[in-house]
Amino acid sequence: MPTSDVLVYTRTAGYRHDSIPAGARALTELAAELGLAAETTDDPGAFTAERLERCAAVVLLSTTGRVLTDPAREALEAYVRAGGGLLAVHAAANAEPDWPFYGALLGTRFAGHPPLQPGLVHVEDPAHPATAGLPEPWHWTDEWYDFTAHPRRPGVHVLLRADESTYEGGTHGADHPLAWCHENLGGRFLFTALGHTPESYATPAFRTHLTGCLHWTTRGRREERHAPPARDGQQR
Repeated sequence: MPTSDVLVYTRTAGYRHDSIPAGARALTELAAELGLAAETTDDPGAFTAERLERCAAVVLLSTTGRVLTDPAREALEAYVRAGGGLLAVHAAANAEPDWPFYGALLGTRFAGHPPLQPGLVHVEDPAHPATAGLPEPWHWTDEWYDFTAHPRRPGVHVLLRADESTYEGGTHGADHPLAWCHENLGGRFLFTALGHTPESYATPAFRTHLTGCLHWTTRGRREERHAPPARDGQQR
């Protein structure tokens, strides 16, 4: 199966972050470092089986509200269930509010956030590609998203958590996940709540985080692309 690129989707039907252009540029640059081209689009018509066949991963970059048509939802769900990678960034926690499959991927929904302010992020798994190389603790400024349900559950691997003692307005207490991943629905899904400001995407630590997110979500398809062809009667 040929896979060659990353599809960065930026459509919004609710609040639109002014960081989206900076995020799309950064993701294009970081994908290139992994040997992948990136296409940025806000057209739901891009979500077809034929188009997604070429994708190493899809990125939902601060998408808000209902941003996919029914056929696009069907194509994306089939892609993920068949092993495709999906990376959801920041406000993508507030996307597709009436789509059960996406809700199952997230495991929760966006509930709100306090004002933009500095705080500390703790790395739960420094060996994971999405968190390797990050400082511990990580001094960061963001919106510190709260969620309608606790994201930590069986099969979900929490990567980052907020230290609510270092900022005002958190609602989850001592265990406040900010980034997590899983493979519970066939493909690789990773969500990071960080990335509100345009400046975030020029920050070395956040670019390290995003590079690792892309590395993990695209790995299955990248390995598939570079694997040698199977011999007759041999499976891989």
